[in-house]
Amino acid sequence: MLLVRAIIRPEKKDEVLAELAKAGFNAATVVDVVGRGKQKGIKIGGIVYDEIPKALLMIATRDEYKEDIVSVILRAAKTSEKGAFGDGKIFISAIDEAYTISTGAKGL
Repeated sequence: MLLVRAIIRPEKKDEVLAELAKAGFNAATVVDVVGRGKQKGIKIGGIVYDEIPKALLMIATRDEYKEDIVSVILRAAKTSEKGAFGDGKIFISAIDEAYTISTGAKGL
């Protein structure tokens, strides 16, 4: 089991979720977050904005679906054909165990 976390532009959130659903991946947790990347924020004039609004998508999945999910996110989250600074980042980590609270069942 894996946890795919994608930090994306908030204006791309609905598009990414729609594309994931179209590909058969309906389950996701979405959290509005703020942060900054390698660029250390955005400088406009003399003001530096270092808390940039982003959306965090979390998708728990079986290992065999990782590439499909990543591919959908990469395609749908880009703001242009070449992409741009601030389009986001995808992180993948292992899930040791998962349980459904209502039934106590182990696994996804």
